[in-house]
Amino acid sequence: MQIIDGKLVAATTRAQIAQEVAAMRAGGLKREIGLAVIFVGNNPASEVYVRNKIKACEEVGIKSYLCKLPEDSTFEDVAGTIERLNQDPDVTGMILQLPIPKHLDENKLVDLIAPEKDVDGCTAAQKGLLWTGRDSLIACTPFGVMKLLDFYNIPLEGKNAVVVGRSNLVGKPMAQLLLDRNCTVTLCHSRTKNLAEVTSQADIVVVAIGKAKFLKANMVKDGAVVIDVGMDRDENGKLCGDVDFADVADKCSYITPVPGGVGPMTVTMLIANTLKAYKQAN
Repeated sequence: MQIIDGKLVAATTRAQIAQEVAAMRAGGLKREIGLAVIFVGNNPASEVYVRNKIKACEEVGIKSYLCKLPEDSTFEDVAGTIERLNQDPDVTGMILQLPIPKHLDENKLVDLIAPEKDVDGCTAAQKGLLWTGRDSLIACTPFGVMKLLDFYNIPLEGKNAVVVGRSNLVGKPMAQLLLDRNCTVTLCHSRTKNLAEVTSQADIVVVAIGKAKFLKANMVKDGAVVIDVGMDRDENGKLCGDVDFADVADKCSYITPVPGGVGPMTVTMLIANTLKAYKQAN
């Protein structure tokens, strides 16, 4: 069993990005490489994520812009901020930090982001490109998972892959990315019957269901690759994933831990997408 080290892969990827950005700056930039983060309200977990994103930008030499809006912001307030950033030539990419306050329409606001600046891969336009097999800015978490699989040279072609969870942010794009790499993909969810039967046939299992220690040893076949996208708390309040690591690990050929697995990759791929968006625009 080998533990997939997300911290190592993230650090290696960021070092490569920093090197490329430094070379581009040395050659003279037409305009700034900039990432704008729109943060509405004061969700404590989101505050941590936003800080990590700004820190990652500094680390690789990309400029960051934090647009913080109050909890009671109207749809027009947020839409106006998005429109201003759409027009700003120094903003290469932007994200609307989710979740946003419940009175705001998340889908409508996300779709106001100019597709070429949608470095979170959340707009209908970018999803459409992914779904139709064209080059796109890919949602950062599934993009990070693919990067981990490639870094460890895990073969994908012809493999049976099961994705547990069907969210627009992780499950659906994850299934599409594996399909694009010639896996045979099954997308499962909370209503799937005989779920353990399905997952125990899989060569690769990606779990993103939001239930602490959900995947047990009896749900995994010997030698499977298990990727845990979950970020939960166990009965003692300790950080854990959707996979019961202690129970499952010995059966796996490769497994991601929580923390230190998929998590570090999400912000890293956001930076990678920002650089890609800059290159496409210039």
